[in-house]
Amino acid sequence: MKRIIIEGNKPLSGKIKIGGAKNSVVALIPAAIMAKGNVHITNVPNISDKDALIEILKLLNVKVETNKDIIDIDASCMTNTVIPETLSNKLRASYYFMGSLLARYKHVEMYFPGGCNIGSRPIDLHLKGFEALGATITKEESKYIIDAKKLTGANIFLDFASVGATINIMIAATMAEGTTTISNAAREAEIVNIADLLNNMGAKISGAGTEEITIEGVKELHGAEIKVIPDRIEAGTYIIMGALLGDNLEIDGMIPEHNIVLLNKLQEMGVNFKLNNHKMILNKSKNLKPTNVRTVVYPGFPTDLGQPMSVLLTQANGISLFEETIWENRMGHVKYLNQMGANIEAERQHAKITGPTKLHGEVITATDLRAGAALVTAGLLAEGTTIINDAEHILRGYERIINKLSHVGANIKIEELSLIHI
Repeated sequence: MKRIIIEGNKPLSGKIKIGGAKNSVVALIPAAIMAKGNVHITNVPNISDKDALIEILKLLNVKVETNKDIIDIDASCMTNTVIPETLSNKLRASYYFMGSLLARYKHVEMYFPGGCNIGSRPIDLHLKGFEALGATITKEESKYIIDAKKLTGANIFLDFASVGATINIMIAATMAEGTTTISNAAREAEIVNIADLLNNMGAKISGAGTEEITIEGVKELHGAEIKVIPDRIEAGTYIIMGALLGDNLEIDGMIPEHNIVLLNKLQEMGVNFKLNNHKMILNKSKNLKPTNVRTVVYPGFPTDLGQPMSVLLTQANGISLFEETIWENRMGHVKYLNQMGANIEAERQHAKITGPTKLHGEVITATDLRAGAALVTAGLLAEGTTIINDAEHILRGYERIINKLSHVGANIKIEELSLIHI
């Protein structure tokens, strides 16, 4: 087990370079195995979720070469095999192999995916989409067996604009016979990134980034290249940190349009920032105004930034209301923020945050990836020493977070618990 130790209340000054999007690369890698030829992916973030996906590729006998932020994937000699529970449980995005293996082999066997415990996360919409394309699904305890004699295009309406279901169905439909339409599709930038790769591989996909995606099935896909888009959630997290502690902190390599709702909220609160193309300069903001935040599907306020945002709200002058509408267990960090001195009244998916409050260091625990990011943010702001246990959650989605924050002045380090002598 790893833990992060922070000596807080240090100004952040210098440049943070934003890496590739976690939520893109975890789908790009599984999608790449449908190609007959090499798929070259650049701007790949160095995160543990990527490492877990590479483990699955090697199990499938896929040739993988990595060099810094580049991955080359050649599935020419791939063998379809059961993805064991030990691997699928490492990350939720393992479910994207369902779509790609189904498209290529018409048969998939894998266990229920893992990931953060942020609420009920059924994959019913994924499975309904596969069934609409002609697949039959059998569940044996925690294992899914998905078979299809062939995949046939269909009109599919998603009851909820699920990112995962949109991507997974899009991947599977790429090699179905005929035309597939996904209505009420999710519109995230990451979906466009995946569609771009598939089209570069020879797919015929239009409408990605809108509520309706059309896929004309093709018989085979070839090698291609793609660059992972910048991580809007990583950018948003560091932006929030800069609003609290920035001393000419520069966030470089972001796409402002992907974070426009966050930027509007910061402007509303009176955060001191300047935006110039893909760069943003932040300074510690005083006399912050309270605001209300409600997480909704894209392009609304992102659920993955709700927890870090709640830390900023603790420093606003007055009462802010926070509502999480996507996941029911996104409030696991609140008790730790209160332990550190925050004044948050939370009930289910709603929170009333009264500020400003001074935060102080405590021993706390990261319950999931984005809760962990919120606790790092709080630890950077707090007086004294903060120790965050179960830091593995954070490393799943934030590339070199310790190095990046240390480089801009944070007093932060990571330790292996096994190396600590009590």
